[in-house]
Amino acid sequence: MRHRCRVKKLGKPADQRRALLRSLTTELIRHGRITTTLIRAKVLRSEVDKMITLAKNGSLTARRQALGYMFDKQLVHALFEQAPTRYGTRQGGYTRILHTVPRRGDNAQMAIIELV
Repeated sequence: MRHRCRVKKLGKPADQRRALLRSLTTELIRHGRITTTLIRAKVLRSEVDKMITLAKNGSLTARRQALGYMFDKQLVHALFEQAPTRYGTRQGGYTRILHTVPRRGDNAQMAIIELV
């Protein structure tokens, strides 16, 4: 049974959805905090947690997986240097989602997602 095992589609085909999440992940790790819609932030949370978990692992395989997902090579190296010291004692929950005012044009729920 596949009940309740679906992915949030975000109104996009699979390739566009993956590209969107890759770019949002890269920008969140680069800047530490971005503003996006609430649904995108909730989907993005799991992707960023996976990248930080790979960085905490620190193995060559984990580094290659992160390089295959994120767009910036220097950003991956910086993440792998900082993550074990910054998130070494934390067992997950590396991001925080803060609700903000709705977007003016279409009244979409907006949120700020930031690294803890």
